[in-house]
Amino acid sequence: MRRREEVPAVTVSMATASIKALLDAATRQFATATARLDAEVLLAGCLDKPRSYLYAWPEHALEAEQRQQYLAWVQRRAAGEPVAYLTGQREFWSLSLAVTPDTLIPRPETETLVALALEKIAPDASLRVADLGTGCGAIALAIASERPLCRLVATDISERALSVASENARHCGIGNVQFVAGAWCAPLPGYPFDVIVSNPPYVAEDDPHLEAGDVRFEPRHALVSGPDGLNDLQRVVRCARDHLSVDGWLIVEHGCDQGTQVRQLFQAAGYRDIGDRTDATGLSRVTLGRL
Repeated sequence: MRRREEVPAVTVSMATASIKALLDAATRQFATATARLDAEVLLAGCLDKPRSYLYAWPEHALEAEQRQQYLAWVQRRAAGEPVAYLTGQREFWSLSLAVTPDTLIPRPETETLVALALEKIAPDASLRVADLGTGCGAIALAIASERPLCRLVATDISERALSVASENARHCGIGNVQFVAGAWCAPLPGYPFDVIVSNPPYVAEDDPHLEAGDVRFEPRHALVSGPDGLNDLQRVVRCARDHLSVDGWLIVEHGCDQGTQVRQLFQAAGYRDIGDRTDATGLSRVTLGRL
């Protein structure tokens, strides 16, 4: 359930509502480790300018409508709403992607999965790749942008998420991804895939992190997966077997404390060459194996 805390209003003199004054006031308002960055991203979004513009013109005074929008966004951010949902945008793998409350917000650690998938696909390869549970399309579009000769199929059970993903593909000028509705492997075509990737829900039902931070506002069905967070990972590991080519790779993201359990799922399903990859912080994040 989404929660919005009561926070005091941001007060900035209308006569001195410059970029610098607004940023300083917003930064004081936010109780986050990324307070200044949040303030800058929101203001850049209001102005439809890059963040560098804020440094170049700190004394620039906003128009009344821009100022009102910014202060409204600051209030909502101070109450906990994610910056990405307020601006409607998130950068992932150098792609500017639209995000909505119907999709998860792409996170830096998921780029670990993309990097590992690209290691398994030669730059000049024309392989078949599937992305299960694509959400806003971040993983599929990142791979497709780097491997334009490959053909990708991206699935999701949410029609609304697929609509966002399709629009992101159009906006980014990426045409080698097909989006299909359905759960995990169910909507995949009959031919085998050389690589299957997935970032499924992997949070346990009683995880206290569900009641803090940005995840309070994200779609619950895209986060939670049973009492131990492994239900959907188990489904993906099993169903991918029937859709992988000989020597095809399955690569999945998981929680930082689930590496051992996910490797056991791969072993039980008959995969070989099982390995894992840590993210930029050194935490176990991605497991892979092949038939």
